[in-house]
Amino acid sequence: MEWVETTGRTVEEAKNLALDQLGIDEADAEIEVLDEPRAGLFGRQRGEARVRARVKPTTPRPKVDRRDRRKSGAERAESGGSSAPKGTSGTGEPSPKGSRNAKQGSGRGGRQAAAGQTTSEPRQSAAPAPTTKESSVDAQQVGDEATRFVNGLVSAFGLDATTTVDVQGDEIEVKVAGSDLGLLVGPRGSTLQAVQELTRVVAQRRLGDHDTHLRVDVGGYRERRREALSRFALQVAEQVVAEGAAKRLEPMSSPDRKVVHDVLAGFDGVVTSSVGEEPNRRVVISPANG
Repeated sequence: MEWVETTGRTVEEAKNLALDQLGIDEADAEIEVLDEPRAGLFGRQRGEARVRARVKPTTPRPKVDRRDRRKSGAERAESGGSSAPKGTSGTGEPSPKGSRNAKQGSGRGGRQAAAGQTTSEPRQSAAPAPTTKESSVDAQQVGDEATRFVNGLVSAFGLDATTTVDVQGDEIEVKVAGSDLGLLVGPRGSTLQAVQELTRVVAQRRLGDHDTHLRVDVGGYRERRREALSRFALQVAEQVVAEGAAKRLEPMSSPDRKVVHDVLAGFDGVVTSSVGEEPNRRVVISPANG
């Protein structure tokens, strides 16, 4: 996933704007502070805070080739069967020949070994380290895995629905179509948001993918929600311009806040910001000159 870069009056404000653009929570983000505002004269602030953020990458769990482990075990077994050094008997007692070699070595001033240990086998080479196989994961593979999971979830709920996946580059959208799907949506899309997070865990994190952006939609809820939020945000923005006073919207999820920010980004006369902590974080629409 590519980095997004945002600025704000404070580091916290810039960070929150980045999270809103990504549509994720802070726990799922990797954030770097690029610039911090500096203190000026009389306590005034100079400069802006600048951060960059992206969806936190995940590393797949290393996979050990079982054949390498079996091979390593066989090598250890073979070395164990012939572990007695030359010049010793099977019980570990020095053989007569070994004792004579030791005495001859001692007479010549050699100190490299005691009796019964004048010769040693070459050191066994270390067993090959398990290799980690890096498998490339493409967007279609992630989409197929997500579809299988959502299909199983729909069946578990006992719903009559069909699931399709739309892959456009790194953008993946799994769509569930059918009737009476409100159970998968929940109040204000809360259940749908949970379904989407579970699908991301199954389809992205298990496969070690962090380059795609996966969304799940049920019964066209997200599109209808986006249209309703867009109309509402534009109405509030017109009121803010007319009255010259800021307005705070109701608490929203990160995806909903992103819709409001995107819709009003090109609206003249207002600016948007996010305030508060999850789950009560909300968008504030303010006059641009204020």
